Amino acid sequence: MKTIEILQQLVAFETVSSESNIELINFIRDFLTQRGFDIVELPNSDGTKAGLFASLGPNEGGVLLSGHTDVVPVEGQIWTKDPFKLTEEDGLLYGRGTTDMKGFVAAALCLADQASKVELKEPLKLAFSYDEEVCCVGIKEMLPELKDLLGTPRFCIVGEPSEMKVVTGHKGKAAIRATFHGQSGHSALAPLFVNALHMAQDFALGLRKLQEEYKHSGAQDPDYEVPYSTIHMGMLQGGLALNIVPDLATLDFEYRHIFEDDPNKIFAKIEEIAKDIEGKYKEQYEGACIEIDRYNEYPGLNTDVQSEVVKKVQFLAQSNSISKVAFGTEAGYFDGLGIPTVVCGPGSMSAQGHKPDENISISQLAACDAMLQRLLLQLSNSK
Repeated sequence: MKTIEILQQLVAFETVSSESNIELINFIRDFLTQRGFDIVELPNSDGTKAGLFASLGPNEGGVLLSGHTDVVPVEGQIWTKDPFKLTEEDGLLYGRGTTDMKGFVAAALCLADQASKVELKEPLKLAFSYDEEVCCVGIKEMLPELKDLLGTPRFCIVGEPSEMKVVTGHKGKAAIRATFHGQSGHSALAPLFVNALHMAQDFALGLRKLQEEYKHSGAQDPDYEVPYSTIHMGMLQGGLALNIVPDLATLDFEYRHIFEDDPNKIFAKIEEIAKDIEGKYKEQYEGACIEIDRYNEYPGLNTDVQSEVVKKVQFLAQSNSISKVAFGTEAGYFDGLGIPTVVCGPGSMSAQGHKPDENISISQLAACDAMLQRLLLQLSNSK
């Protein structure tokens, strides 16, 4: 079965992160079971979603390929083609997830089909996750069981779209919510009450000053387009009506940190900003407070460019290009388990990721297939 044929079936599963991916996982399970793979499904707590680990061949060593099965929504985007039906036009394959990242998943399954027809001297290992698009929630939930299943692969390739370049790094991220508690009252007497939105405004200014601190005097990594750690505010909510002083507000924000900046130190500075602002408002109202919840995070990746895994994947991809990317991946989790890890996959995140009429070129899929063919030769002819 060819990669494009598999991709056609994968795209048809509407695995938006807000929906279940079980039907797609069942398809992958059946596909791999028929080809002799050992399968372990890794469901979430309520059974609405699942990841999957599969292996074929001897137990020790081998190579791990990793991908996520969820995609971002299409609502609010103007598509000229059915997003959940693979459409070929002028050498491009259109459909949600073709680039991010069902193209690589399809190529990995095509490799699995080929691997089942030869004698492997090292195992081929596959890990497919859910909810990557919502701050890598799925792999984090899978990890306690998954880490005991992985064994000791020689290296891992996370197949996020990199135009088949070898990616050695990306920033880590934390998603945070600040909740501001003030006093409600009539707006005609507004100065007599602690306005939760005023607290939020002061806190936001503090975050902007912290961003400037990291921009001008923090660590720098010129391999990134934005070479320093960043703090971004995404959503501010508060207030019930114009004539009511708001007693509650929330601010959702994030930081993305380069390897040289300790994320816990960034978070400590954020907590200090909140503490200072809270203290100022407590002088007027003892009940004023700011709650800080770091509700999700994932690690960054910073693989040594001189490491063996980089050389090996450069050979497999037939590419000398090395880069770091702005977007996050699950690679840091595998690296954290002591598995040498890089990102390398077909498609362009900047050109196609999360966009309407998402597509991937047939030539990029062919390059990925060629990389995995070279990998299969190694796994079946290893010394």
